[in-house]
Amino acid sequence: MTSRIAASRTIRHAAPEKAAQTGDPATKPRDFSLGPLEDRIGFHLRLAQNASFKAFKKKTGEADLKPGWFAVLSLIHDNPGITPLVLSRASGRDKSTITPVLRDLLRNHLIEQKPMPADKRSYMLSLTDAGKGRLKELTEHAMEHDRVLDEIVGDSKPELLRILRLIISSVD
Repeated sequence: MTSRIAASRTIRHAAPEKAAQTGDPATKPRDFSLGPLEDRIGFHLRLAQNASFKAFKKKTGEADLKPGWFAVLSLIHDNPGITPLVLSRASGRDKSTITPVLRDLLRNHLIEQKPMPADKRSYMLSLTDAGKGRLKELTEHAMEHDRVLDEIVGDSKPELLRILRLIISSVD
């Protein structure tokens, strides 16, 4: 399957006039207007993120899987003893959004927290054995999910990642 065909299944809001002009199967007529959102990068980044989260949840078969669990578990695994503050920076989340994720992971016994020896106000995070097992399961799903995304973007992946990293570093 070509990247354009795969993309046509995921992009459902492209303008009808663009489909007629370009003949691109990734642009599909729709019955609503996006108005000024049509050419807004931020809006399309959000749609792509939502589509990716929904597809990942579907792949795992877990309707209650929270977005970001895989990334947070992965970051904790790769950085044992990471603090919530550093984790929030690494994951691109602010304190108000990382706290509920950590609470859920603690409640599900996937992570544990230990006090910082030098700073009793903060704590270090690590995965439990259950967390390591859960990360292994999610990693398998993530690898398959990324294969689909790689197929969609094709040879453009290095350029797409370069542009996304540029956006992150420039506006964050």
